[in-house]
Order: sequence, then C-alpha cells, then structure tokens
Amino acid sequence: MTILVTGATGRIGRHLVQQLVSRGASVRALVRDPSKADLPAGVEIVKGDMLDIDSLRAAFTGMRTLFLLNAVSGDEFTQALIVLNIAREQGIESVVYLSVIHADRFVNVPHFAVKFGGERMLTQMGFGATILRPAYFIDNELMIKDVVLNHGVYPMPIGSKGIAMVDARDIAEVAAFELMRRDQAPGKLPIETINLVGPDTLTGASAAAIWSEVVGRPIVYGGDNPSGFEQNFATFMPKWMAYEMRLMAERFVSDGMVPDAGDAERLTKLLGRPLHSYREFASAIAAAA
Repeated sequence: MTILVTGATGRIGRHLVQQLVSRGASVRALVRDPSKADLPAGVEIVKGDMLDIDSLRAAFTGMRTLFLLNAVSGDEFTQALIVLNIAREQGIESVVYLSVIHADRFVNVPHFAVKFGGERMLTQMGFGATILRPAYFIDNELMIKDVVLNHGVYPMPIGSKGIAMVDARDIAEVAAFELMRRDQAPGKLPIETINLVGPDTLTGASAAAIWSEVVGRPIVYGGDNPSGFEQNFATFMPKWMAYEMRLMAERFVSDGMVPDAGDAERLTKLLGRPLHSYREFASAIAAAA
C-alpha cells in the first residue's frame, strides 16, 4: 500500500520521506506547492491543504496509512479535526501522529493542548495509531546559534529541571518504522504511545557548558526569565505565537521535559544505533562557523 505523508517538506517530513523511500515504501506526499517540494524520485506529490476538503478527499483516496503532522498555527486544531474526519471517511485505518511529550500535562500551552486533543480523537474515532511524543527538537537551536556564537550567551530559558532534546532524524526514523509496521500488518493494530527523546537531559547551564567546550570560549546561560525570549521571538513571528513559546518556556522552567525511565533505551534498541546527541549538533554548528 501507499503511505500518505503530511508535512512532507518540513524538518521531520523530508527525513521521513527519505526513510520510507529507502525502505521500499510507496509514498504519497501532501504539499501546498508541488513546484517547491523537491522530494525523492518516485514519490507521488499531490497538491493539497488541510483546510481544503476536496483536496484532502482526493489525496486520501486509496490510502490505508497516514502520517499526520500539524504545524503550530492559529487553526491547528481545526486542521487536525478535519484531517482525521476525512481520513476515517476515506477508509484510512492506521495513523502515526506527531504529538508532543507531556501533551496531557502542559495543557495551558496551546499546541500541547491541541496535540492532546488529537490523541483523544484517535482513540475516540477508532483508529489504530502510534502516537509519537517528541521532546524539544534539537534543531530548534538553529534559531539561537548566532546569539551563542556572536554574543557568548545561550539564550533559551530551559531552566534547571532538564530537557530531553531530540534530533529530527531520530524522530523521522522511528516514524518510518512505525508507518511500515502498521502498513504491513494484516489488520489494524492497537494504539501505542512512544516518547521520543535524546540521549541526554540538558539544563540551561549544561547546554551552555557544551557550547563553551565546542567553541572554545565561555558561553553563559542567559537565565530562566522568558520575558526577553518572548520579546525577541515577537520580532520575527506573530505575537500570539511568541507568547505561546513563552508559555512553553515557563513549563520548561517549572516542570522540565524529562523522559520516563527507559525511554532512551527503548529508542536505541528500536533504531539499532545510538541516538543523535546535542553535543554532536553543537559541534557541527561550531565547525561550520
């Protein structure tokens, strides 16, 4: 069967499509602008939008398995509601859904609450599903690398409780494994939840220490107060989104984003290799500077 991938041109989607193609899967990618897709040869590219009912119906026709990724947006929950309803209508049985770790706990953060709503829909609507709950993406740090390198400050207010940052490549590979497993199963498999984490749980101070080591000069942690973080993000993203990022940072500080016992070991066993580390990421950025 062909696997339908949403978000196919994004940070996770590009890696996922490549993983699926390398495993011999037939892939259909739902994209807004096919002229900019730049996906591997053999991938069926269909134009569509998560609020365009006709395009969704056309894209989902003949599909059994769906990878669902809803990007953070003002209408994210509406998109999830529509996509899952159309998916069920068109006969899709299995979904791999990109949620977020602690979606059931950080309910004051809008996109966490949305993801938890999506999880509940999968259960209530009778899908077979793997719910992937990634922690903070390592490559989010691309947004702050210039501050680190040019000003000697690690500015993300991630606190002292610990954040289990995860690499997009690891997320995509687990997603590919689960999509293939479900698509090749003789029947609908039960719902399963997998936390996606990195090998290390980092604090603001330990992240700054890693940067200090890889760049060879002192990098200081900018502190736990998210006010400046919100103000800076509001210069290049909508203010509602910057505020949402502040709410998330406040939960980083108050709660952390700590994995459950055995999460990293489970992923290492599933992938058959070590997880990509934050130090690996920071070293590559420093080497390219």
